[in-house]
Amino acid sequence: MTHPRPLKVGIVCYPTVGGSGILAAALGEELAARGHEVHFISSERPFRFPDQSARVHFHPVSVNKYELFRYPDYTLPLSVKMAEVSRDYRLDVLHAHYAVPHATSAILARSMLPQDLQPRVVTTLHGTDTTLLGRDANYGPAIRYALDCSDAVTAVSEFLKRETHRLLDVSREVEVIHNFYKPRQPRQSREAVRNELGIANGQALLLHSSNLRSLKRVDLLLAAVAAIRPRESFKLMILAGEDFSPFTSEVLRLGLQDQVIVLDRVKDIEEYLQAADLNLVTSESESFCLSILEAMCFGCPSVAMRVGGIPEVIDDNRSGQLVPFGEVAEFAATVEALIRDTQRRLEFGQAGKAIAQERFSAERIVPKYESLYYRICPVTKNNA
Repeated sequence: MTHPRPLKVGIVCYPTVGGSGILAAALGEELAARGHEVHFISSERPFRFPDQSARVHFHPVSVNKYELFRYPDYTLPLSVKMAEVSRDYRLDVLHAHYAVPHATSAILARSMLPQDLQPRVVTTLHGTDTTLLGRDANYGPAIRYALDCSDAVTAVSEFLKRETHRLLDVSREVEVIHNFYKPRQPRQSREAVRNELGIANGQALLLHSSNLRSLKRVDLLLAAVAAIRPRESFKLMILAGEDFSPFTSEVLRLGLQDQVIVLDRVKDIEEYLQAADLNLVTSESESFCLSILEAMCFGCPSVAMRVGGIPEVIDDNRSGQLVPFGEVAEFAATVEALIRDTQRRLEFGQAGKAIAQERFSAERIVPKYESLYYRICPVTKNNA
């Protein structure tokens, strides 16, 4: 499809390790590769920030601590910076990843500008902005207002779209655009990484990758892993987006200190994804679960709790296996069986890799965002 002109897109996201920030950074990188000009607006450079492109720019938001305020305010400085960048660079689109505070700040930023300089606002919902904050009477009305005022709203799964309508009682259209992942080529071989990690021949390398928030239920993960026999048949590699030390005592209590390998804030995750045999997800809530897709791209199948949007990513008994939430014994038995059944594990992995390419590749997903931008933007705009 031929588009009339490149766009100037502002992307607002959390810089911390998490699916929303990682997706936003990847989207910005892909848009720049397609000829668009991308401006990230955040308190820090996003995790996995694409710093190799001349078309990608970063604008930091400064948060001052005034004695007048009991707590530092981020929403107002963010909105002012968004208005400033929109005006100075004549942005076509402000794409807010997460409703609070990003979409609310975008709506305020737009209202600060004269009409001919107002960018279109796209809000992408990633999960807890709907499923957690949407239930809170202190946030729900603000989220609903931001969605109503956005020019377009997207959600990363059909599950999240349904929850948004149910919890926030919004009547407007919410378009589902799934997450995507474009893996980089690992610099080391699978064998070299496994040797570096101390994985013995015939030993399965289990993987868990997350920001370790309470919703990820690391307690259930460790309890399930502790039930797997024999212990020598596996090691568990945790790619930790945040500090793992709160869980160290539980690892010791369960006697897993020889099985658990913790790697902190890994940016080049491809090095480790290629080395893994099985990905484990014990979350109590997920709108999509990007870590499942990341593993799929390297032929690593997942065993996961059947929650939220995960069944939209994993084809049960084809590309992985789903277990009812909280069934720790069943989860452990499923993992144990797949450790033993190498052939079935490989078949799941091959199917998952094909599904990742067919449904969730950058080539399939990014054009959906491009088409959305062009659909809501004026055909012509003065970008002088």
